[in-house]
Amino acid sequence: MALSQSLQQKLLQKLSPQQIQLMKLLQVPTANLETRIKEELEENPALELDEDKHDDGSDELKDEFNEAPEEEYEEKDGSEDEYDNIDISEYVREGDDEIAEYRTRDDNYPEEDEGRQLPFKAETSFYEQLMNQLGLLKLEPHDQSIAEQIVGSIDEDGYLRRETSAIVDDLAFRQNIISNEPEVESIIKRIQQFDPPGVGARNLRECLLLQLIRQKDEPGAEDKPLDLAIRALTKYFDEFTKKHYEKIQRGLDINDDQLKEMMQLIIRLNPKPGGYLGGLNKAETYVVPDFFIMNNAGKLELTLNSRNAPELRISEGYRDMLKEYDRGSKKDRRQKEAVLFIKQKIDAAKWFIDAIKQRQHTLLSTMNAIMEHQYEFFLTGDETELRPMILKDIAEKTNLDISTVSRVANSKFVQTEFGTYRLKFFFSESLSTDSGEEVSTREVKKILSNLIEAEDKKHPLSDERLTELLQEKGYNIARRTVAKYREQLNIPVARLRKEL
Repeated sequence: MALSQSLQQKLLQKLSPQQIQLMKLLQVPTANLETRIKEELEENPALELDEDKHDDGSDELKDEFNEAPEEEYEEKDGSEDEYDNIDISEYVREGDDEIAEYRTRDDNYPEEDEGRQLPFKAETSFYEQLMNQLGLLKLEPHDQSIAEQIVGSIDEDGYLRRETSAIVDDLAFRQNIISNEPEVESIIKRIQQFDPPGVGARNLRECLLLQLIRQKDEPGAEDKPLDLAIRALTKYFDEFTKKHYEKIQRGLDINDDQLKEMMQLIIRLNPKPGGYLGGLNKAETYVVPDFFIMNNAGKLELTLNSRNAPELRISEGYRDMLKEYDRGSKKDRRQKEAVLFIKQKIDAAKWFIDAIKQRQHTLLSTMNAIMEHQYEFFLTGDETELRPMILKDIAEKTNLDISTVSRVANSKFVQTEFGTYRLKFFFSESLSTDSGEEVSTREVKKILSNLIEAEDKKHPLSDERLTELLQEKGYNIARRTVAKYREQLNIPVARLRKEL
């Protein structure tokens, strides 16, 4: 068997550990950056807060836009980092790769932590609310087990979407409890009396009917409108969902006023009875802006929200320890390990300080490019002033990679006098006008939204008519594109926008 040799040349791009650290820091929201820094301070004793520059009680916002990213960490005496000049070759064997291995390891910020959320709010969950009410029924053990199985099958919207026969099977196979459908149904009826009204329904019609029946039992309720609403949902639910009001009116033989009164009753019902409590199971999300743009007499001023980025420095105690070891005459293994540990911690601290500064510079340069590109919007707040802008436009202006711009745009917010926006809001494709001018698709969506908002709700505009109106305004747009934009704006078709 003959052996052959070949020479191949490959171009391989490898991210440095500092680039990886920077990418991770770019993804950290401002609200979580303080926690991230605290973690690093706890993990690395060579890193500490610069108390001379940092004031815990200050809420001032620092404009770091003019701060160069290459700015070195400043020593108190103005000299270079003294530990860089210490020769540690006597402490480290030739070929020892401990430092390299340490630099490429990221023990402090594992990938799985990137999706970390804010702490859960301490409130009673929807399931707990139902179980508390179940306890008031004082059921026998057999019925109690069935009821618990039913409550456990109710989803966060308040619906029981599991078939009765399936619940019977679950009880038999999982808990060895023999039951039947009539028995389970009777307990479902009792659970449907729980609060909030409509809980335990199998579908939307049953949910709304349960709420209407509950209202009918309340003292002082007017029976006639409620009876009409119950009849409408019982006999004409499909017509109701499709907004075929004329068919409902003819079927019930009622006049316009009675129809309006009945529809007002139905519209006020809650289609997701578990919704107001189900939200308590989820962490509340608070938007903390990463940037602030102020209009100062017609000139825009950009500042970075730096309240969660305290000034950091290398611990003087650790530098002194390294110099002490260097002055010592005995170079044993124990001393070598101590020097290596100190050097690693100081290197990691310096890297983290540089990464924080680079993060701030990257954020500011990206936001400044977006602000310059969308200057008219930030002056007026008018969405029709938004210009077409894609990631590549900002990447070229900032000399950053498109993936870096994408990370900033997807996870950061800017506060303006017109509201707080996610950066990706300002990115959109272009569309041509009759004059050949390119306009932002977001501008077209805004005009489309305004047309629908101003329409006569008794006779809402069809997609064909909306297309004609946009074309009259000079936008070259097809009907299917109008339909796509309308769906992206979460606006239903004309028939479902119809009101009485």
